[in-house]
Amino acid sequence: MKRLIALVITTVFFIQCSTVPITGRKRLNFVSDAQVLPASFAQYKGFLEKNKLSKDVSKTNQIKRVGKKISAAVDRFMRANGMKAEADSYKWEFNLVEDKTVNAWCLPGGKVVFYTGIMPICANEDGVAAVMGHEIAHAFAKHGQERMSTGQLQQLGGVAVALGTRNSKNAQMWNMAYGLGTQVGIMLPFSRSHETEADKLGLVFMLMAGYDGNEAAEVWVRMSQKAGGKAPAEFLSTHPSNQTRIQTLRAFLPEAKRLAAKYNVPSNK
Repeated sequence: MKRLIALVITTVFFIQCSTVPITGRKRLNFVSDAQVLPASFAQYKGFLEKNKLSKDVSKTNQIKRVGKKISAAVDRFMRANGMKAEADSYKWEFNLVEDKTVNAWCLPGGKVVFYTGIMPICANEDGVAAVMGHEIAHAFAKHGQERMSTGQLQQLGGVAVALGTRNSKNAQMWNMAYGLGTQVGIMLPFSRSHETEADKLGLVFMLMAGYDGNEAAEVWVRMSQKAGGKAPAEFLSTHPSNQTRIQTLRAFLPEAKRLAAKYNVPSNK
């Protein structure tokens, strides 16, 4: 039986292995957008109904403006690289909620939330773009779907099951993958490789949208200063460490500029 399960897992891995655009990393994903997006949009709608939107018009407009510019760059990339159907599936939305938590997240399909608690860390529009690019990168690279696929293999012994919102096991799988509880609404930390990939992709995306890539590392400098050696805030409770991320982003900046210049597609407008 163990050999059979191992054979099934290996077969699924090779059949369902795809490549993350730009980075070229191989990923396992057998959860389709048709399975995930309805639940994602429902979760986002429910979260907004239970949480207070910020009344700060200036900061709210900044979130929406930055989100629109970065998502437009990502959309142009997808359409220019044979990903039209995927581009069409995104329903971009950007909101700022009143919450002191230092956090931001993006659900599959382009549903983004920033918390007011992260705005001082962002400090400026380029800082907002750094965080926005990172979060959009998680959705672009389908990190949540990848984690969900891995979780299904682990929990179900390699047997893929249809993912729907009506089944209690499927609901548990969704919460395991995205960590969106009805009270907190905070995404669970991604893996170290996912975080590093999102850091790099996010840096490329913010550059494609015309923002200053130097701010990507500076955001983590400010995050580290805020932590002050104490237990990290929710947004920081991931690996790699702050210092490693700062070093990685600074070292990757020249390559990110090269990639942004290579992949950026001029607007038709």
